Amino acid sequence: MGFRRHGPFQAGDQVQLTDPKNKRHTITLKQDGVFHTHKGAIPHSDLIGQPEGSVVRSSGGTAYLAFRHLLQDYTLAMPRGAAVIYPKDASMIVGMADVFPGARVIEAGVGSGALTCFLLRAVGPEGHVTSYERREEFAEVARKNVEKFFGDPMDDNWRLVLGDLVSSIDEADVDRVILDMLAPWECVDAAAKALTPGGVICCYVATTTQMSKTVEAIRDHGCFTEPHAWETLVRDWHVEGLAVRPDHRMIGHTGFLVSARRMADGVTPPPRRRRPKGTTEEL
Repeated sequence: MGFRRHGPFQAGDQVQLTDPKNKRHTITLKQDGVFHTHKGAIPHSDLIGQPEGSVVRSSGGTAYLAFRHLLQDYTLAMPRGAAVIYPKDASMIVGMADVFPGARVIEAGVGSGALTCFLLRAVGPEGHVTSYERREEFAEVARKNVEKFFGDPMDDNWRLVLGDLVSSIDEADVDRVILDMLAPWECVDAAAKALTPGGVICCYVATTTQMSKTVEAIRDHGCFTEPHAWETLVRDWHVEGLAVRPDHRMIGHTGFLVSARRMADGVTPPPRRRRPKGTTEEL
């Protein structure tokens, strides 16, 4: 992963320019390049050699703040073949599924490559991600987005497989399986066979019906711990002096997450304990 993430801007860097109205533009710096807007032009040479956090002005006098874009900014702005997993969900997958440096991860349903970027960042150069995608047009968009962000071909630690996970999977002893598809319950058995004991399966679904079917499939399989289902809501706050209040808009429901851990072969999970109806005592 040779893409520069710090230091003065150089030719080849991707830079995010933000205007006074918080509108953002991403450009790739070239020695003779020029960024054109209706507010005037900015020669790339005005940026090359400058530190991050610099301010440049267009020929029309508009000031732009210049940074390398964050991964969350890139994934929201990337070209899309399929809908992307929002950063709030991608970061929860990385955190709650404990995707660690050096991990071997399988991802099914690559979409436009947003989650793939988060996974590759998390596993680092010593880890590996295999992404399965059924649709060729989605796979091509994802490949371009991933390689544009990291700045290098990702052959060493990323494999993009065009095909169905169940019929194409050829890996074992992987640490994490992430499923982003319409029917993840169809892949639970394949995930169980690929995961090492202690590994995590994490599924991203959009509806309560999908969530219910996924939970029951994991629960009925017999090789996993009791599945955990949840969603994450993000609410920004407006802070101006003493005027402190929740923002009028928020990122509400985007999807549900379901996760569980792979048990050792031949081990039966303990029976669930439920409260009897009408009482507060446990069985």
